[in-house]
Amino acid sequence: MPIDDFDRYPLTFGPSPIHPMERLSAHLGGAKIWAKREDVNAGLAYGGNKTRKLEYIVPDALAKGADTLVSIGGVQSNHTRQVAAVAAKLGLKAVLVQEKWVDWPDSVNDKVGNILLSRIMGADVRLDPSGFGIEFKDSWQKAIEDVERSGGTPYAIPAGGSDHKLGGLGFANWAYEVQKQEEQLGVFFDTIVVCSVTGSTHAGMIAGFAGQDRPRRVLGIDASAKIEATRNQVERIARNTAELIGLGRELRDDEITVLEGWAGDYYGIPVESTIEAIKMTGRLEGVIIDPVYEGKSMAGLIDLVEQGEIGKESNVLYAHLGGQPALNAYSGIF
Repeated sequence: MPIDDFDRYPLTFGPSPIHPMERLSAHLGGAKIWAKREDVNAGLAYGGNKTRKLEYIVPDALAKGADTLVSIGGVQSNHTRQVAAVAAKLGLKAVLVQEKWVDWPDSVNDKVGNILLSRIMGADVRLDPSGFGIEFKDSWQKAIEDVERSGGTPYAIPAGGSDHKLGGLGFANWAYEVQKQEEQLGVFFDTIVVCSVTGSTHAGMIAGFAGQDRPRRVLGIDASAKIEATRNQVERIARNTAELIGLGRELRDDEITVLEGWAGDYYGIPVESTIEAIKMTGRLEGVIIDPVYEGKSMAGLIDLVEQGEIGKESNVLYAHLGGQPALNAYSGIF
């Protein structure tokens, strides 16, 4: 059915802003780069891309009579922080499984940034030694069962809000939002650059833009360092979301692009290009990006522009998905 027919619980301020990154564009000497700012999309614990997904997941949780949102992520998960914020806003409880997805030596890694905010907002935060993986985890299943045993009604939200039947809707709607903003700005973004890990942000965009029939590339930059798992998940969620919103045709393979080369060897571990991208964006634009997601997608954008893979005549829309609180856990880099 059309996306406007799905229940949506408004959590964002409205359309997230788009602005040109003029000094970065001039420095790279190629395409004109713009940013769409999911990092300032809401008043809930600094917002971020997962808040937009939760707008479509929350009505289902409320309809099912849930009193506890149960989710999972790494110790510095942006997603679990946003789940904690939404639970607080709705008067629900939150149980968050925080796994050791990143082997990072900063001594305050599990005390600052995202996890600190989740604790402030009253979430039941459970540290777990399990490593990175976007599949369904036993630790999460156990947390769901714990809520049931204590008489609660849990609502399970997978990592990143991604592998959920409604997980792609937030960014399918984002694609229609971009279309309206293009009309207002008098610009057409022929290339979208977005970070891909759990997949539904990128996948939702693919499904939403597929219905617009414009010559547009949606380039996902892998930051999982598990490229095949990510590519498969993006494809599956994109196809499911396209069917859900009534696209009326199969997605073409060339509409689903996940690029590798900037993730490094491990999820959550910044490499030299990540750090350079963070510094360049900060020093040229005063825009802060993070070492787990945006630093890697921006590194990809920079290289693609410099190598001419994104042409000089392009208008590029960089999706800034948020995540800056995690910088506190990586202070040693700077």
